[in-house]
Amino acid sequence: MERRALIADLQGLEPEQWEAASGCARWTVHDVAAHLVDVWTTTRLGLVRRLVVAGFDFDRDNQLGVDRERRATPAETLRAMRDAAGRTDTPPAPLASRLVEEIAHGDDIRRPLGIAHPYPLGAVLPALDHQLATSARLGGAKERLGGMRLVATDARLRRGDGPEVRGTALALLLVATGRDVALAELDGDGAALLRAGSPSVGPPPR
Repeated sequence: MERRALIADLQGLEPEQWEAASGCARWTVHDVAAHLVDVWTTTRLGLVRRLVVAGFDFDRDNQLGVDRERRATPAETLRAMRDAAGRTDTPPAPLASRLVEEIAHGDDIRRPLGIAHPYPLGAVLPALDHQLATSARLGGAKERLGGMRLVATDARLRRGDGPEVRGTALALLLVATGRDVALAELDGDGAALLRAGSPSVGPPPR
């Protein structure tokens, strides 16, 4: 289970690693961990109430969630993660979007810290398909990647038509969530276009 695997990786971090910059703009590793506690404990009705408080501003709601769930110490936040890991609450969104959250935010934490993790293709592939079918307005990559042919080098995945973008399913997913740090891991004419400044889907979704 991805939640338990991330918790296991966090257990051995030094205090300074918790305060390292994550893959999410303006958030530290500790902030992303707090965000995950918030995500794991969010209910459908609870999200509606929170958005009202945040003036239906998703970024503001996410920041309020981090401020609420970030504990005084990393050990306390890690304990909150353990307590929330088994919950099955979910906001009113497709279940595949939960896979996107787990994988993308897991990478936001692990990549800057140099922690390797084998994300299962059974989770990465449906998460990628979700991003490709979702508009940028909702955090997806339908417009940005819809005119390209995506080819996974580690799975039987071929999607779309146009300039080819080749890479691991994980690298394709990360780029589809706006994490262009993974562009260097892709090959093909489409990848070159993306690196040259093709319109981005924006900052990583939170």
